[in-house]
Amino acid sequence: MSSAPHGGIGRRIAYHRSVTRLTQQQLADAADIHVGTLRKIERGARGASDGVVESIAAALGIDPSLLLADRAQASSRIKAAIPALSAAIAAYDVPDDAPVRALPLLQGAVAEAVTWRLAAQYVQITRHAPSLLAELFRALQAAPPRHQPDVARLVASACRSADAVAYKFGAHDLSARLIDLMRWAARQADDSLLDSVVAYVRTETFFAARAHEHGLRALEVALDSAASPGSTASIAARGALHMRAAVIAGRAGDVDSAHTHLAEARRLGDQVPEAVYGGTAFGPSSVRIHEVSVAVSLGSEHVHSALEVAREWAPPPELPAERRSGFYIELARAQLWSGLPDDAFESLRGFGGRAPQCHSPSPQARSAPTARPEPLKPGVWGAAPPNVTA
Repeated sequence: MSSAPHGGIGRRIAYHRSVTRLTQQQLADAADIHVGTLRKIERGARGASDGVVESIAAALGIDPSLLLADRAQASSRIKAAIPALSAAIAAYDVPDDAPVRALPLLQGAVAEAVTWRLAAQYVQITRHAPSLLAELFRALQAAPPRHQPDVARLVASACRSADAVAYKFGAHDLSARLIDLMRWAARQADDSLLDSVVAYVRTETFFAARAHEHGLRALEVALDSAASPGSTASIAARGALHMRAAVIAGRAGDVDSAHTHLAEARRLGDQVPEAVYGGTAFGPSSVRIHEVSVAVSLGSEHVHSALEVAREWAPPPELPAERRSGFYIELARAQLWSGLPDDAFESLRGFGGRAPQCHSPSPQARSAPTARPEPLKPGVWGAAPPNVTA
């Protein structure tokens, strides 16, 4: 079993233990390890095996990547686990005969995966998603007709969590396959709100291919067929599509469409409280973050708008980690573009703790901008646009 290096991990454990106001004895008890072992780890006298790191992280209620002395170690683990995701979905239509948990237990497992996705806890997703997906495929095949829509929604949600890992870490072919599975599951769910969610996530494929005009057209088609905004959930679903359309229009250089969709997203966002609807964060704060992204996407004549937003506002702490980290990523791009490299560095340094596994600056962040900021390379900074999967 591998062991995390001594340097750094003890200090990280001690820090997070202090944040949660646990004594060493309390943390050791919760993690089911000897307090003497914990003391040695915290003072750097010994390393920690993967199992011990995971036990301590679980006791602290955080992702194991936050405790690793070298965060590149977390990224390498995630990338190494991606083939298991691919294998899990290869036989989606011919699943094995292993047992399947009751529907309420499956709903709880999928809800947990959604929580990890919104918190950018990709190590946890890669550890659990392959077996969860395989079980959900079995459940969907075996479900009686009255339960098939419910299970199909769970399949779509679990695929979205797995896609967050695939897309963020550059496995775009796998991401596209997972999105196709989301579309397949949505057809069986016969749920117009889920159709909007899938259209929102599908935009990743257009970002990855830089086919921005096609992506904008696909979102506008989805808006035409979306449920009328008669409920909070339907308002949020439509607003999220407008948010996404504004960003991809910006990437396409379509200023009018970007502003039109952003204005509509703002109007709808003012009608609902900030919350996670159908797995997507939406509300006034999410729209404000996308204002920054749109300004950066449109280029030099608009970047000042991103800086103006940041001077007056910062994402509240209750927003999902992916949403908040996306704001600081795009703000750093705007600052770099505006000749403020020190400010950009501070934004990037600060967001690392907000979304621990979205931490590697892209080449665009380290070099001077050209005529228009290049779109973020998906999977490097972790957002293109911000919170692509949030």
